[in-house]
Amino acid sequence: MTSPAGPPPTGSGGGERKRLKLLAVTACPTGIAHTYMAAEKLAQAAESRGIDMKVETQGSIGAENVLDDNDVSNADGIIVAADKDVDLSRFAGKRVLSVGVAEGIRHPERLIEQVLSAPVHTAGGAPTAPAAGGGKERSVGYKALMNGVSYMIPFVVVGGLLIAISLSLGGHTDPSGGLVIPKDSFWMDVNNIGVIGFTLMVPILSGYIAYAIGDRPALVPGMIGGWIANTGELYDSKAGAGFIGAIVTGFLAGYLVLWIKKVKVPRFVQPIMPIIVIPIVATTVLGLFFIYVLGKPISWVFEHLTSWLSGMTGTSAILLGAILGLMIAFDMGGPVNKTAFLFGAGLIATGNQTVMGMCAAAIPVMPLGQGLATLIRKRLYTEQERETGLASLFMGCFGISEGAIPFAAARPAQVIPANMLGGAVAGAIAGVAGVEDAVPHGGPIVAVLGAVSGVPMFFVAVVIGSAITALTTVALVDLGERRRRGEAVVGAGMAGAEPALVGAGVAVAGAGAVGERAGARGVGEGSVARGGEVPGPGGVGEVPGARGVDVVPDGGGVVAQRVVPESEAVLPEAAVSEAAGGESDTVVGESEAGGAAERESGVVDAADAGGASVEVLSGYLTEETVKVELGAADKEAAIREMAELLARTGKVADVGELVATALRREAQGTTGLGEEIAIPHAKTDAVSAPAVGFARSAEGVEWGSLDGTKARLVFMIAVPEAAAGDEHLRILALLSRKLVDQEFRERLLAAGDGAAVLGVLSEIR
Repeated sequence: MTSPAGPPPTGSGGGERKRLKLLAVTACPTGIAHTYMAAEKLAQAAESRGIDMKVETQGSIGAENVLDDNDVSNADGIIVAADKDVDLSRFAGKRVLSVGVAEGIRHPERLIEQVLSAPVHTAGGAPTAPAAGGGKERSVGYKALMNGVSYMIPFVVVGGLLIAISLSLGGHTDPSGGLVIPKDSFWMDVNNIGVIGFTLMVPILSGYIAYAIGDRPALVPGMIGGWIANTGELYDSKAGAGFIGAIVTGFLAGYLVLWIKKVKVPRFVQPIMPIIVIPIVATTVLGLFFIYVLGKPISWVFEHLTSWLSGMTGTSAILLGAILGLMIAFDMGGPVNKTAFLFGAGLIATGNQTVMGMCAAAIPVMPLGQGLATLIRKRLYTEQERETGLASLFMGCFGISEGAIPFAAARPAQVIPANMLGGAVAGAIAGVAGVEDAVPHGGPIVAVLGAVSGVPMFFVAVVIGSAITALTTVALVDLGERRRRGEAVVGAGMAGAEPALVGAGVAVAGAGAVGERAGARGVGEGSVARGGEVPGPGGVGEVPGARGVDVVPDGGGVVAQRVVPESEAVLPEAAVSEAAGGESDTVVGESEAGGAAERESGVVDAADAGGASVEVLSGYLTEETVKVELGAADKEAAIREMAELLARTGKVADVGELVATALRREAQGTTGLGEEIAIPHAKTDAVSAPAVGFARSAEGVEWGSLDGTKARLVFMIAVPEAAAGDEHLRILALLSRKLVDQEFRERLLAAGDGAAVLGVLSEIR
């Protein structure tokens, strides 16, 4: 049982002062560099103050150094430095301070002071409020929404694909029922399984939004509320509220649970509050509220939209088609969508098939457009979103508009307007062309099966509408990212930069290349650099004031930047590859001293190092990929020079594609991390195995870093699409921890030649 928190410890009193025992949990959405950097910073700060501290890290390779019940029982306080949800229930009765992971890196001493007077976390209580001035992080609402979307996506994909497969292989057109699958057939069973997946996706979305806000007690009311929202029969509506209703019930359930948790109850009731009282009360209140309060307006909207559409049947085909397209695309299965669909389906029996033709052209636009967007601008999407995009394309071909729901739920402000614009265009084109659909279904599948008349114009409408949706989505999402990056400039140095739209597997550029030497203080032959290494000729001397940066792979190997102040600077690095033989020409800048070609280029050769090849980081970084002096004068040239350096390993199949991939990432946001560091990176099949290069510049290259510094230390990372395993994450974690050490970074800058650089890096274990 956890011992209750006492008053904040003080330094006064006779006798021997009790040694404080603190705990910490660090975590970030990508789970790499920030997680371990914050852990190291907190541990160092505690040690310097004579405080015992144990830090649990929740990284992409799993939780490490996990806090057990005994640790919690004896702790005087817990610091949670995280930009993602952390279960606080195990810390009930203890002082808990919750901040962004950036604060763990930037102000560990301040957090140690603040946790001693932090509020006591209560059982089933709300997440502890961040400390004033804490690290910037995503809002609770955003994180809750994304939590729900991430859990919903598998249900959308599995349900949608099973329905599409069953329709394509076991269905046929039927004027009275659209695409029909024979009852009691194998494909009907497959279809039913898919329908279950689709039925569950809405309550799952609602439930996990609620869970992210109110913890476990909110899960049941959130899921049941989502089911009610999606079941129109419960509130006399022919259509449920769909995913928009699920978002509403999710947030209502979460905040309702938070409010109930604040109610003071007798001590004997407290143990059953989170498992009995709160779920029952919240579920009942939310369910009745939706049925009697929210459900009535939804039913009213459905009925009046139907009447309004009935009065428009004699109007312009362009206008009617555009309106139907807008409605079809708005909520994808919700009341507005269903109103338009049922309106068109109902007119088929009267002999008017043109209205259904307009609807049929608009139905696939959303999933096709969103799937196409993930292909057009891959860097704007996470790996999971790109995989969902492929499934969305498949679902679109079979007229399953719900394939676009994950995108609309994650970015409603960008995706829904884009969907509506594309749907309106598709509906208008189909209306003008007089496209007819004889079955109540949509998408290319109905045209392939012969249910559509005017097939060429039907496909023209679908293609144009989908293209407009895709391009509009990309433009709006990119605009949002540009605005976000503009805000990040104002808050330079804050590690809470939002991760969202950059996904694993996206190629990235942006290494800090190095310019021509000019006035750099060199270490001469025979002189000894710091750390005891003997520098070679032409080596770069000690660089005072070395500073570092934090690097965070977004999911499967892509790195995002965060600037770290000088006092707590960190220079993280990432996965690298084994050096295999192989050579390539390397771009070389002018050298002040002239001499041998190898010395001018600064490329380390095994022979120069004295024979035996030195392997670092389990053999991932070798002498072949170390260059002590870059010759490039600008960012693009530096990226190319680094790519050619990696090509020396023989692992780069296409240097041009590697460079192009890196530059595409650079266009999304500079990888100049500040503090004179840049880490361009790319995930592409242009490389056959992971490879990492390191180079330095005495003068530096302009990289667009947030703090205005030029890049002098460059780590370029290239990994193939399939190389996102734990080893890559393990190496980056090791680097992140070691590079917290400012003295280590200074010795890396001061190392005189490639062998000395490898010697410094070999300390990482």
